[in-house]
Amino acid sequence: MSSRIEQIIEEIEEYIDRDCKYQPLSTTKIIVNKEHLDELLRELRMKTPDEIKRYQKIIANRDAILADAQAKADTMIEEAQVQTSELVSEHEIMQQAYAQANEIVTQATAQAQEIVDNATIEANEIRAGAIQYTDDLMANAESIIGHTLDSYTTKYDGLINSLQECYDVVRNNRQELVMPGDNPDAYEQQPGDM
Repeated sequence: MSSRIEQIIEEIEEYIDRDCKYQPLSTTKIIVNKEHLDELLRELRMKTPDEIKRYQKIIANRDAILADAQAKADTMIEEAQVQTSELVSEHEIMQQAYAQANEIVTQATAQAQEIVDNATIEANEIRAGAIQYTDDLMANAESIIGHTLDSYTTKYDGLINSLQECYDVVRNNRQELVMPGDNPDAYEQQPGDM
């Protein structure tokens, strides 16, 4: 089951691929509905902290798993020591008890170590997976936001260049209208005079 963040990212990608049209005379620049994209990005921003908190809880569970495994190991060792004490305390079977006790302690220690090792491996895998998943989500969000910034920067630069060209054309046309002998400064109007 995918998270809501993944769904929002897919919606953004679908929106860009399916609903956005290319700018005239361009195969790389698209026209986007700013309100729709802002709504998707706003929802992405709201969902990201919840997802991160969820994965932080998973990572925090690693300590609980290790503590539980350590508690089980300690209990097994204590039980083995109790059995050892009981067996050793009986005078008639002292040697046999000592051998059995050592075997029990060895088995319990091996089992306890195996539980701790397995719990550590599992907790590290969960932690690594959660970190990787969170990093992937952030990388996707970073890519989308970067692409959006690049797109808007290009659009605004294009608008400024177009306005400058229009201004230059109008100014040149006005200068061509000046009659010989007229004072060209009388017709000239600076951009801030309007």
